[in-house]
Amino acid sequence: MRLEVGSIFIKDVRLGEQTVIDRGVLYVHGEELVEKLRVDDRLASVSVEVARPGESVRIVPVKDVIEPRVKVTGSGDSFPGFTGRVHTTGEGRTHVLKGMAVVTVGPVVGFQEGIIDMSGAGAEYTPFSQTVNLVLDCRVRSGLTQREHEEALRLAGLRAAVYLGEAGRSVAPDELRVFESHPLGQASDCYPGLPRVAYVYMLQSQGLLHDSYVYGVDAKSMLPTLIGPTEVMDGAIVSGNCVSACDKNTTYHHQNNPIIEELFLRHGRDLNFVGVVITNENVTLVDKERSSSYTSKLVAMLGVDGVIISEEGFGNPDTDLIMNCRKLEARGIRTVLVTDEYAGRDGASQSLADADPAADAVVTAGNANALIALPAMERVIGQLAPVEKIAGGFDGSLAPDGSVVVEIQAITGATNELGFGRLSTKGY
Repeated sequence: MRLEVGSIFIKDVRLGEQTVIDRGVLYVHGEELVEKLRVDDRLASVSVEVARPGESVRIVPVKDVIEPRVKVTGSGDSFPGFTGRVHTTGEGRTHVLKGMAVVTVGPVVGFQEGIIDMSGAGAEYTPFSQTVNLVLDCRVRSGLTQREHEEALRLAGLRAAVYLGEAGRSVAPDELRVFESHPLGQASDCYPGLPRVAYVYMLQSQGLLHDSYVYGVDAKSMLPTLIGPTEVMDGAIVSGNCVSACDKNTTYHHQNNPIIEELFLRHGRDLNFVGVVITNENVTLVDKERSSSYTSKLVAMLGVDGVIISEEGFGNPDTDLIMNCRKLEARGIRTVLVTDEYAGRDGASQSLADADPAADAVVTAGNANALIALPAMERVIGQLAPVEKIAGGFDGSLAPDGSVVVEIQAITGATNELGFGRLSTKGY
């Protein structure tokens, strides 16, 4: 599969009389955008605002973040199964509005949502303080079920991203990158002498508020399966989950998975990137056993020497992570795990809910329990009140002046388990 990704660098987003890109500025016809979103009568109101890096702006509670894209050539649409035909994607050319994002915000189904600060201490913990964000404040009509509420917000963000992405269809990209993967029958023999590596991509799938979708299908109903890495990059996976904001994979994370991009970068240099297996994270023990056994079988069929496994979420999914690790290591396939930690505010508690001696190569994305003080902002998009109820917040988190004290798990993307974040470590 061969995918060309053309990046159109967006320096600013401004509301205007038409939706068009002019010299790196995306002008958005806000009224037209809202009109297109209001075709979903579950939305009572939608307002549009822009938040830029460095501004004194707090966005809360965040539902999802999406990167606007458009399929220029090739089958499929930007989000097949949701906003267009259910055709396999991952081939042809896709244009990307790079440097900006659509952020959905407003009253949400549950309490596990997040904060994006565009400046101050919190901005250091989220990658979305560095994007120009078109924020949709969505309010739903009363009487909806929880599932209808979540779906209405999810689809609003995806539809907005499709609408904005269309502005880049005929624009010459500033950068063009090509990603190509070989058929499985050839992949393992492409680079003799280099270690063969696969990627196991764990998707949150524990039920309402904990869902991910593959071509529109809820991942919890799937057996683990193979997927082309360019399919992931091209919108095949969409976030529907509302787990702790720090380590949820937003749709933007799926579109820009840094593990896949790094494996492509190193393919043919110091490793042979053979393929990707997506697997779900389950609630019951029997489902965990089934999926982890099936995952290890698929990876073994690829004939690889090693595998990277990334988790999504924490706690219950730690068991899925360790099961995948243990069963792959038992087959003689070396594993590297990418996760984050919930080690208590002092860092002294057990980091994961499960462990095994086979898990001897682990990359951490940080301790989500660490406390942080966030200053008051001049502008709030959304609502401040949920701060005390979101995961990482607590009674007393919100001060009268609008300043906030929370665990960093309340910050969107702070400890993302794909390594898509701003935290790093130093050796002394």
